[in-house]
Amino acid sequence: MLSLRDETHGPLVRKLDAFEPLPEADRVALAAVEASAQSVPAGQDLICEGDRADGLLVILEGFACRYKLLSNGARQIIALLVPGDVCDLTSSRLNQMDHAIGTLSRCRAMWVEPKIVAGLYRRPAVVQALQTAALADEATLRVWLISLGRRSAVERLAHLFCELYMRLCAVELVEGHSYPMPLTQLDLADTIGITPVHLSRSVGALTRKGLIERMGKDLKILDLPRLIEAAEFRADYLQLGGAEAGLTRRHMVGWNAPNSHTHLP
Repeated sequence: MLSLRDETHGPLVRKLDAFEPLPEADRVALAAVEASAQSVPAGQDLICEGDRADGLLVILEGFACRYKLLSNGARQIIALLVPGDVCDLTSSRLNQMDHAIGTLSRCRAMWVEPKIVAGLYRRPAVVQALQTAALADEATLRVWLISLGRRSAVERLAHLFCELYMRLCAVELVEGHSYPMPLTQLDLADTIGITPVHLSRSVGALTRKGLIERMGKDLKILDLPRLIEAAEFRADYLQLGGAEAGLTRRHMVGWNAPNSHTHLP
C-alpha cells in the first residue's frame, strides 16, 4: 500500500475533501448521507434517459457510467463514475435526462433527495466542493472529446488508465500501483470509441511496452512515468488543486524518469 487509507470516512467525504477541505461537521453530515447507500447489481440503470432529473446520485463502491444508446443499439459511454463521484442532477437544470446512468459492476449507490440536498447546500465548503466536482466533470468531457478526435486508440486507452489512476488515488483505492478495473473489454471499447477487437490490440500494445498488466479485475501500472509521458497526460483538469501534484510525486517514487519518448501506435 502506498499510503495509509482513511478508514474513518467513506469515498464521498474523501473525494469532496480533495476538492475543498471540509470542516469536521460537514464530514459528519456527509457520512450520515453515505449510510443510506444500497447495493445495485451490474448492468442496471440507475436513471434512464427521459426520466425526471432531481437530487444527487452518489457512487460509493464499484463503477458506473453515463451513456447514450443509438437506434442500432450501439452504446457510447460519455463518463465513468467511480467511488466518491457525485451526479448533481438538481443543478443540471434538466427537466428530463438526455442520457442514462447505469452500473458497470456491482455498486453501492444512493439517491440523495432534494430536501437533504438543500441541507447540504447550506454548508459553504460542501457547496464549493460540489461546484468543483461539476467543473471537473465538464473538463473531463472536454479532454475525452480531444482523445476521441485526436489521439490514437492506444493513446486514448493510456490516457484513460492514467486518469483512473489519479481519480482512484484521490479516494485511496490504489494499492501497490494497482487499482480496481472491473470493466469488460466491451465497456472499455465503448468508452474510447473503438471495437472490442481493436481494444484487445490496444491493451496488448500497452502490455508489450511494459506499461500495464491486467490482473483479474485489477489493473497494475508497471511504469507510471512512461505511461504518463506516452499519453501526454496532465492531471490539472481533474481539479484536485495541489492534490494531483502531490499524488503524482508520491506515486512516482521508485520509478526512473523516462530517458526517451515512449512511442505508441
